[in-house]
Amino acid sequence: QVQLVESGGGLVQPGGSLRLSCAASGSIFSINVMGWYRQAPGKQRELVAAITSGGSTNYADSVKGRFTISRDNTKNTVYLQMNSLKAEDTAVYYCNAGVILAVPNVGYVEVWGQGTLVSVSS
Repeated sequence: QVQLVESGGGLVQPGGSLRLSCAASGSIFSINVMGWYRQAPGKQRELVAAITSGGSTNYADSVKGRFTISRDNTKNTVYLQMNSLKAEDTAVYYCNAGVILAVPNVGYVEVWGQGTLVSVSS
């Protein structure tokens, strides 16, 4: 019904920057919260940043001041600008969205992307 496609991951040196994108498509009436989570090897998945349809944001303490989340509601797309990257930011980053389905479907679904790997290493 709804798919999320992420892009923008890769290998970057400490102190570098990357920009992740996540585009939603399918039977979408509207999208409530969109967010980015990450999971490092041997660790639980954690919230990195989230943004509501009205633009309110929330960040993990570990990324405040370095990462910026934004979204384009006309394109059903969310972005994560990551600056001053550190080795501890290395993880698979997942996009997440809370979607209100369009007619003829009815309901609310939480959708996950397939994940994109971000590696920070010299």
